[in-house]
Amino acid sequence: MTRGELMSALSGLRRAQVGGRRAPHKPLLVLWLLGRFAATGSTAVTYDEAEEPVSRLINDFGPAVTSPYRARERAAMPFVHLERELWDLRDGDGRAIGPGAQERGTRLRARSAHGRLRSEVELLLADPGVLIAAVRFLLEEHFTPALEAPICDAIGLDLAAMDELVHVQAERKRRKRRAGFAEEVLHAYAYACAFCGFDGALGRNPVGLEAAHVRWHSQDGPDDVDNGLALCSLHHTLFDLGVLGLQPDLRIQVSRLYVARSGAGRSIDALHGQPVARPRPGRPSVEPEYALWHGKQVFKHAGARAA
Repeated sequence: MTRGELMSALSGLRRAQVGGRRAPHKPLLVLWLLGRFAATGSTAVTYDEAEEPVSRLINDFGPAVTSPYRARERAAMPFVHLERELWDLRDGDGRAIGPGAQERGTRLRARSAHGRLRSEVELLLADPGVLIAAVRFLLEEHFTPALEAPICDAIGLDLAAMDELVHVQAERKRRKRRAGFAEEVLHAYAYACAFCGFDGALGRNPVGLEAAHVRWHSQDGPDDVDNGLALCSLHHTLFDLGVLGLQPDLRIQVSRLYVARSGAGRSIDALHGQPVARPRPGRPSVEPEYALWHGKQVFKHAGARAA
């Protein structure tokens, strides 16, 4: 396998859809394995070892589930179904486990299931440039920039430190963000957070304000004002994590899964039902189609279907 073939295989990960919602289970499993490789030099792992941390990643950075039981074993689906071009999965007797196996944690533990990225893949990952390129590709392909740091923290990778060791060239032509999008969105909302009104500036320069995509750029969201919101850094992060969302009438909703003890934390709950600030005259509000996408694909509904 060559470096190009590895990136092609990562690009070819089948994007599962559960109930019409994105299911980034495989990318998150692979990212976790890459973090494990960076720390130990190996991706070999039993299902029993992977179940809790990988399920937690999926719960944190994928759509929510209702069932606590299903939430605990969400790692089972990608552990079974990750493409065999990348992944070697076997039982306790060394027999290969095919992608048609039951994706149940109890069954995988009973079979002493264990997996490892193929040796030719690990050989490539020994090059830090390949490892970083693979991580960045998966982050850019499946998530949004505000989630890159928390995901890397969760998998134990410090990309900034690794970047100091090697310069990573782009592996493929990516859809570039349109220049001017951020400035247009911030100007449309008068340089104030559309959720809380924060409009801090250092002298003449706004601080702590960002242009958020409602439908993520990585998920074909356009760089247009009607797909953008000016948000303070805190509310941008909470919006991308699914703590905050938009109702169809562009009122703010707060996930019922969100909890806080302090007054500052509980101030988020006070946003529920409040209208999103309207943009300046002549500038479009958020297109309902994009608000619906966010509500279905990102917002953490307490009554979400199990996946």
